[in-house]
Amino acid sequence: MANEHVKEFTNDNFDSEVVGADTPVLVDFWAEWCVPCGSLAPTIDELATEFDGKAKVGKVDIDANQDVAMKFGISAIPTIIIFKGGEVVGKFVGLSRKDDLTNALNEAIG
Repeated sequence: MANEHVKEFTNDNFDSEVVGADTPVLVDFWAEWCVPCGSLAPTIDELATEFDGKAKVGKVDIDANQDVAMKFGISAIPTIIIFKGGEVVGKFVGLSRKDDLTNALNEAIG
């Protein structure tokens, strides 16, 4: 990961790191070959730094973690899902604006 604040979520740690988290979590579902995912990566890095200590920000490589991707019906990438208390509270499909993601995370934080 380009930023030490961006977590790597996998099939093995998703439930403990995301569903069981005590803070809101922004999850970027992506793949190495996805050009728009690469364009979104700097925004994810910025959000991870800005929300450090208030929310978790991380990524799921859908090629390496197909179980999680299937569980949440990921059919297009990038897809951003925001979780709070283990529940989905926001979902963005496609290249998302930083302002939209920031607002959604702030709303999840309360």
